[in-house]
Amino acid sequence: MEESAVTQMKVIVFQIGNEEYAVPVDQVGSIERLQSITRVPGTANFVKGIINLRGVVIPVIDLRLRFGMEEASYTESTRIIIIHLDQVEVGLIVDVANDVIDLQEEMIELAPEVVGTVNVDYISGVAKLEKRLLILLDLPKVLSTEEIDQLQSLEG
Repeated sequence: MEESAVTQMKVIVFQIGNEEYAVPVDQVGSIERLQSITRVPGTANFVKGIINLRGVVIPVIDLRLRFGMEEASYTESTRIIIIHLDQVEVGLIVDVANDVIDLQEEMIELAPEVVGTVNVDYISGVAKLEKRLLILLDLPKVLSTEEIDQLQSLEG
């Protein structure tokens, strides 16, 4: 097969607990160090609040809590990945942002019924790289339309 016929996808790899996840680079705005988060009352438990990033107010969610995992203390390696989702910017708190890699289409398999502790609805596939297993997140499904609308109201 010709090299040009292979479909590649560039992804950002990050870690939550012992699992590695990946999201397409084109959906990521930036990766930021953890900063002061202003709590907003009346939001879901996984919504940590809002941050002011270079003059833009961005809602922040903790992916551990979103995935029903145990809350963990934030460390020096904790990062906020700023993603673009339906005209909304959302910050995702992750344990560690690892690297950017290219995935070949043939490395990606459909999501199995259960992957670790994450609801399979949030997963678009699984990529196998040597000894690593990357869980590819389907970002539009991580937050429902109603949740995105609620987060948009926080930006005001």
